[in-house]
Amino acid sequence: MNEVVGRDDLLLLTLDTLRYDVAVELAAAGRLPNLTTHLPGGTWEKRHAPGNFTYASHQAMFAGFLPTPAGPGPHPRLFAAEFAGSETTAGGTYVFDTPDIVSALAARGYRTVCVGGVGFFNKQGALGGVLPGFFQESHWEPEFSVASPTSFEAQVARVEKTVAELPPEQRLFLFLNASALHQPNWFHLPGATREAGDSRRTHAAALEYIDRHVGRLFAAMSSRRRCFAIVCSDHGTAYGDDGYTGHRLGHESVWTVPYGHFFLEPPA
Repeated sequence: MNEVVGRDDLLLLTLDTLRYDVAVELAAAGRLPNLTTHLPGGTWEKRHAPGNFTYASHQAMFAGFLPTPAGPGPHPRLFAAEFAGSETTAGGTYVFDTPDIVSALAARGYRTVCVGGVGFFNKQGALGGVLPGFFQESHWEPEFSVASPTSFEAQVARVEKTVAELPPEQRLFLFLNASALHQPNWFHLPGATREAGDSRRTHAAALEYIDRHVGRLFAAMSSRRRCFAIVCSDHGTAYGDDGYTGHRLGHESVWTVPYGHFFLEPPA
């Protein structure tokens, strides 16, 4: 990462609330063609989330604690704050001396931009301004929210506008929190109803919706130079698993998340 930072643009795309099992099933069935084209080996890596709900998980990720590989560690990290005795800082780790990677990248000359999704990014109250406050520039509109059936399209359009407005030489760190998978997601499945509510099937339909539009995001982020992309979930969610529903709880469906990182090459 010491070669990547300062050379490439960076993208962190969190697919808020995405379950690992659903992501793996859809990838194996060929239902995520745009994502699996870029995932190493066409598959998701199994990891453990650093938190069991959006706020906690993103606080950890911005501090350099991305989802951890599910096997026994220690596992070297991509980014890490200077911290005496850290067992996950290795030679390839980009080490920074600020409290978070966002301010560290800003100090390296990156334009840091947040395109929010779920309520923790809506800037409509003190708590909703904490996570966007890490960034030099942040965007949230009702069209980006969990209630919008076209949230991801609207978020991608905002990214395209942001990229187009940047000077060619300006490096970019773009963070996008995709809200489409978070409840309510029933409206992404044709024939589903509000009364029937959300399910693993509507959750899967929401991921397919994201896949249909993610190519635009990847194209925008690689339009100026190579981009290093991290795509992951911040936590999963339960749909009646062992009697549990939702997240902010300690169940396998919440702690286990899909992860992938890869380079997006610019047009020839």
